[in-house]
Amino acid sequence: MEQHAPLAATPTRMMIAGRIGWLRGAVGAGLAIALTALIGRMALGNDPALPWLVASMGASAVLIFVLPASPLAQPWPVFGSHLIGAAIGLMVHALLGATWLAAGLSVGLAIAAMSTLRCLHPPAGGTVLLTALSSPAVTAAGLSFLITPLTVNVIVLLAGGIMWNRLTGHSYPHRATPQAPQPNWIGHIEDSDLDAVLAEWDEVLDVSREDLSALVHAVEGKVRTRREAEAKVSAPRP
Repeated sequence: MEQHAPLAATPTRMMIAGRIGWLRGAVGAGLAIALTALIGRMALGNDPALPWLVASMGASAVLIFVLPASPLAQPWPVFGSHLIGAAIGLMVHALLGATWLAAGLSVGLAIAAMSTLRCLHPPAGGTVLLTALSSPAVTAAGLSFLITPLTVNVIVLLAGGIMWNRLTGHSYPHRATPQAPQPNWIGHIEDSDLDAVLAEWDEVLDVSREDLSALVHAVEGKVRTRREAEAKVSAPRP
């Protein structure tokens, strides 16, 4: 049976919205945060002491809706980092209280844990501090804070990200568009070629255009060096 490549952000995959740039991310993030806040408030009911919207969700929304191709914005990093970071913050707070040492130790431990578990997500650093330097209400809630509001917030935000990105023609969770290899091609990639491909993909990448260009040309140099060495080896000896 013929296998089809997964949908990705290419000009032929724009289902409803075209290349609207930052507006796509701004509208999606705004709607998702509003929905996350509403459901979070409903989940907490009449308990006004706990935050029904964790502040770091705003930073996560920027990554999910503006940079959906970023490894830092994928579902596991978003979900795992917030939950793991919050748990570490609560444990450190229980040992050291709301102190400067607790703040530094909890962030350091959270980064180590996120890196080890491959769920690095910068906004979770805010969640760590929220629990390490927690208010009396968060302290009283203890581990239940991980469920409501935190898990509720994260799940709603991720669900909104998946639906919105797919609705507007962007791959999320992100999968790179398969490209046919060019094994016999020898040439030079102009910067204008790179710009043309980036425009066609209509995807914001978390790498600067200059760094991406430098990477492409560095790979070109490696390929050229390898082929020159292969040519010398295969050349007939006099």
